[in-house]
Amino acid sequence: MEDWQNAGFGVYVHWPFCMHKCPYCDFNSHVSREIDQTKWREALLSDIRRSAEQLPDRQVDTVFFGGGTPSLMPPETVAAVIEEIGSAWRFSPSAEISLEANPTSVEAGRFAGYSDAGVNRVSMGIQSLRDADLKALGRMHSVAEARAAFDIARKQFDRVSFDLIYARQNQTADDWELELSEAIDMAVDHLSLYQLTIEKGTRFGDMHARGSLRNLPNDNLATDMYFRTQEICERYGLPAYETSNHARAGAESQHNLIYWRYGDYVGIGPGAHGRISVNGQKLAIETYSDPNLWIERVGKTGWGRKSVEVVSAEEQANEYLMMSLRLAEGSDLARYAALKGSGLYASNLEEMLSSGFVSQEGDIIKTTSKGRPLLNAVLRQLLA
Repeated sequence: MEDWQNAGFGVYVHWPFCMHKCPYCDFNSHVSREIDQTKWREALLSDIRRSAEQLPDRQVDTVFFGGGTPSLMPPETVAAVIEEIGSAWRFSPSAEISLEANPTSVEAGRFAGYSDAGVNRVSMGIQSLRDADLKALGRMHSVAEARAAFDIARKQFDRVSFDLIYARQNQTADDWELELSEAIDMAVDHLSLYQLTIEKGTRFGDMHARGSLRNLPNDNLATDMYFRTQEICERYGLPAYETSNHARAGAESQHNLIYWRYGDYVGIGPGAHGRISVNGQKLAIETYSDPNLWIERVGKTGWGRKSVEVVSAEEQANEYLMMSLRLAEGSDLARYAALKGSGLYASNLEEMLSSGFVSQEGDIIKTTSKGRPLLNAVLRQLLA
């Protein structure tokens, strides 16, 4: 068995366009007044066909439409992409097909079309249940619109998740606890809860550098919010199965689990990345992020690839550890050693075990409640 089969095979489809660029967002998203829908649909289909030529006879476990704002895609484009994926490969009987959506009334009206196309899971970017904070985050919907869109989604899809951002400007831990309780009352079976991070190259990043992004929670307050998040979600049956993702048993995002369990995935569309296993090698694929350059490249070559690099055995092992330790289920040291050809340095692991940042049972290691908030530091030590 090849290593990727421990986790499965997925297809990520990137739709790069948004109605508006949020000030905190560092994703590959672009505002465009005019989009040639036919041209874009054909380019995505071409990218899928070329990718399948390199990876024939695969079973697709998951498809994820991300962005950007995929809920700006016409339902017929989503249907064509899903049909092409099914023709190029084959779907598993229980394939999860997810689409990210923004909760405006216009996009919510498309939900029936997406369901008919084959989408069976929606992840909604609600981000806040407070109108003032939605405005500060640059969101274009209100809380009322978000709740209405969420209700529509629940009627169309068996599985609906939504995102919230915490550690926002002027937010207290008590404010967040109340908001999170409201979110859990709404939630079906999955929540993604992210601490606001200030990224370089974003409008928030520029404001922060100038000192004009005021009243962000300090580190102690943000840490308090994190621990309250874990405790509250656990209490209500939505434990963290990954650093920022909470779900009832069986409702985990199967597509994201492919990433975290270090499976294979193809990236379709501008700025999409992939990790695929071909002829005994693991390949890291990067596509052109600029939409115009990507679609020009597809027109010339059939796909939008910018670079293909071989991932060494040691890099594979390290990537596996970095991804899988994000999960509550932890990392398999035997799999790590099989990838690398040797195990972790015993002294590094022993230090993390004795410090209480990591626990071990057999070949499985996991971060503890003490180590989970310090995951990057734990990884640095384990891989030193």
